[in-house]
Amino acid sequence: MAEIEVNAAPKADRNTPEAMVQLIVFRLGDEDYGIRIEQVKEVTVTPEVARMPKTPPFIKGIANLRGDIIAILDLEERFRLRPMGRPIPERSYTVAVEAADYTLGLMVREVPRPFTMPLSQIEPAPEFVQDSNARDKYLEGIAKLPEGGIIIVLDMRKLLSPAEVMRLPGKAAS
Repeated sequence: MAEIEVNAAPKADRNTPEAMVQLIVFRLGDEDYGIRIEQVKEVTVTPEVARMPKTPPFIKGIANLRGDIIAILDLEERFRLRPMGRPIPERSYTVAVEAADYTLGLMVREVPRPFTMPLSQIEPAPEFVQDSNARDKYLEGIAKLPEGGIIIVLDMRKLLSPAEVMRLPGKAAS
């Protein structure tokens, strides 16, 4: 499958349909974030999570998701987006996403929603909003909504550094 380039210019020809992109959108802190639907394996109520020793604080532990053991990440904690005093909800949802050779569960507060938009509405993320310590930039772009809002689009394949991937529970043994 050919990958669509984010900064591709839209065609001026009215007979050519504009390329569309489907996102799964969820809230982190007070902002909307999205990931491409083709990176999502499933969305479910967060299963019971077993805490693992010697993992970064944003890795909540591991869970059994339909027979697969996956690491559960709290992106609000990873990105330091949880407003002060806001507790982790008693009931959360997990977005299972697939990278090249592993599956992660992203813990989110609300049921994620699908969203379809023209690819031309996603602009590359400015360099100053990227984590300067990250070797690969994990922001695919910023989606501008017609009503004035934005969706921060994540590239799940670049969310963790290679060193962090090796520290995932169960990863070092495989």
